[in-house]
Amino acid sequence: MLDRSAEVGIVGAGSMGSGIAQVAALAGHRVIVCDANQETLARLKPNLQNTLTKLQERGKITAESASAALEHVSVSDNLKALSSCGLVIEAVVENLEIKKALFQELEATVSLHTVLATNTSSLSVTAIAGALKNKERCLGVHFFNPAPLMPLVEIVSTLMTSEAQVKAVEALVVNWGKTTVRAKDTPGFIVNRIARPFYGEALRLLEEGVADVATIDWAMKEFGGFRMGPFELMDLIGNDINYAVTESVFAAFYFDPRYRPSITQRRMVEGGLLGKKSGRGYYDYASTAEVPQPRLERPVGELIFRRILAMLINEAADAVFLGIASAKDIDTAMTKGVNYPKGLLEWADEIGLRSVQQTLDALAEEYREDRYRLTPLIRRKLASGEGFYG
Repeated sequence: MLDRSAEVGIVGAGSMGSGIAQVAALAGHRVIVCDANQETLARLKPNLQNTLTKLQERGKITAESASAALEHVSVSDNLKALSSCGLVIEAVVENLEIKKALFQELEATVSLHTVLATNTSSLSVTAIAGALKNKERCLGVHFFNPAPLMPLVEIVSTLMTSEAQVKAVEALVVNWGKTTVRAKDTPGFIVNRIARPFYGEALRLLEEGVADVATIDWAMKEFGGFRMGPFELMDLIGNDINYAVTESVFAAFYFDPRYRPSITQRRMVEGGLLGKKSGRGYYDYASTAEVPQPRLERPVGELIFRRILAMLINEAADAVFLGIASAKDIDTAMTKGVNYPKGLLEWADEIGLRSVQQTLDALAEEYREDRYRLTPLIRRKLASGEGFYG
């Protein structure tokens, strides 16, 4: 039974694991965090105490809640400490073989009724579950970083996951104050799959010389209402991380041209221009650096926005077409997971599917690339006169 009395195990004491531990502890669970790295493990509780103190000072939580949450968390370097947990969430390095070996070890340690969840953002949950004897106990529970702040959690079931397990974990995570969406186990799930054109098409526009970095970012904020432009966001995420996810999705989809990585981004990574964390990426973050100014030309800005938005909408619609998730869950995921100003399929209905079709068909005709193929679902909806929401 997964309720507040259930002990929650976290494997991995890094930023994601510690963030999930904080969420579960504040919800009233006893939490046990395991990590083989003694230094990382030793930092967890002092860091958590510092975070809880700041939340208390800001009036976000009471002194009693902060004290109780800290008391609820314990640490161990031995997986056997998780033997009594009702739910174990893995948050270790994104390496399939490491995760499979870990899950096999966990299965030999915990009870038959323990639910085993992975926080992977890019690997196959089914492949991880395939390493287990009791495969129906495994599912994906993908938190976004930072876990305490980001409201979205993608619940990913495999071909073998028990529906009862999915419902139990979903209800538990909702009780933790999160918004959940269900996704089929496909590369990138919902958010990391559908968001690829936000970066990929921006990079294509840059490489073609349509506009510079500052102008593309300006266009997406000015005409689309996005909080950050694609290059600002890539610099924030880290160009190495964004590029690695793009490569992973590209390979996982058998090199579908819609997800092809950019040579420009590869060169940025090779040159160590990783973004804010390295001090320089598409922008220079030195205090003395000159801030580049966009070219404030409305026709260029609208072209950029229209092209990137059409690609995003097409990707979202194709995810519905392929049964990855419902239209409602997709729109929720993109607004809650990456702070899009509105749901992409709601946006599609607002601007009209004919506009999306005309933009992509024109690009497909010009480039003769499968990258710009329109999903059959949009053509079907145009033929029937239906939108995504009626």
